Amino acid sequence: MQLDLTRYRQPLAQFARTFQPQDVGEEGDAYEIVAPVELEFEIHKDKDKFRLVGRVRTQLELPCSRCLEPFRFPIDAAFDQRYLPASTAATDAEREVEEDDLETSYYGEDQIDLNELVREQFYLVLPMKPLCTEDCRGLCAQCGTNLNSGTCDCAPSWEDPRLGALKQLKH
Repeated sequence: MQLDLTRYRQPLAQFARTFQPQDVGEEGDAYEIVAPVELEFEIHKDKDKFRLVGRVRTQLELPCSRCLEPFRFPIDAAFDQRYLPASTAATDAEREVEEDDLETSYYGEDQIDLNELVREQFYLVLPMKPLCTEDCRGLCAQCGTNLNSGTCDCAPSWEDPRLGALKQLKH
């Protein structure tokens, strides 16, 4: 999905579209898009600089970090991204990253890659450890039973086998 910047000649314009999940996602993502992706933003133009201010909404399916069961995670992310021509990108080998650099991207050939914008917003709002519920009990460390849906007869204690030799010395 490319945004053709030559179509926007006014200082302010609107963009709103709904994309199908297969048009946005890429193989290897840490999530699966399970609902249409709604993308809307205002385009602020200042000569060859652009600023996109808007929202992206959809639902993702993620694996729970504790029980590995898939669950749906709603996304409603606001963004404010600046775009500069790729020719203005700094080519210095070493340069300090400043606060404004985090909200600045570059475009080339009068095109902005909307896939990149959307995927970046998804990764920014994903939790570090996604959980299906706050009280998810996870999997049994010994037999692998999902403790949210059942119980197991495994002993709750665990002994480190590396300490076996020390245990024999005690007796």
